[in-house]
Amino acid sequence: MVNGFSAIALTKLDILDTLPEIKVGVAYKVDGQPLPSFPANMDVLTRVSVDYKTLPGWCCSTETARSFEELPPQAQNYIGFIEDFLQVPVKWVGVGKSRESMIKLF
Repeated sequence: MVNGFSAIALTKLDILDTLPEIKVGVAYKVDGQPLPSFPANMDVLTRVSVDYKTLPGWCCSTETARSFEELPPQAQNYIGFIEDFLQVPVKWVGVGKSRESMIKLF
């Protein structure tokens, strides 16, 4: 929103491979009131609570995937959630350490 990104590089997807569920922070609140952005003030930050959206994990390796279609359905849904929530398309997905481990989506 602030930087005007036209696409996202979603790296380290493989780090999530072993998690049975993935909690994504979707909102910050102070005293039950939503904040428009991450707080910069430390006094406010100590009182922040986070709202999470819990998504199912995939519990299998994504390291050999070289296309979006080769990713587990839950990983595809996670990427879709990120795109929908941020309103910015994911153009690249990293699934490992090597240069070949970067999946280009468009």
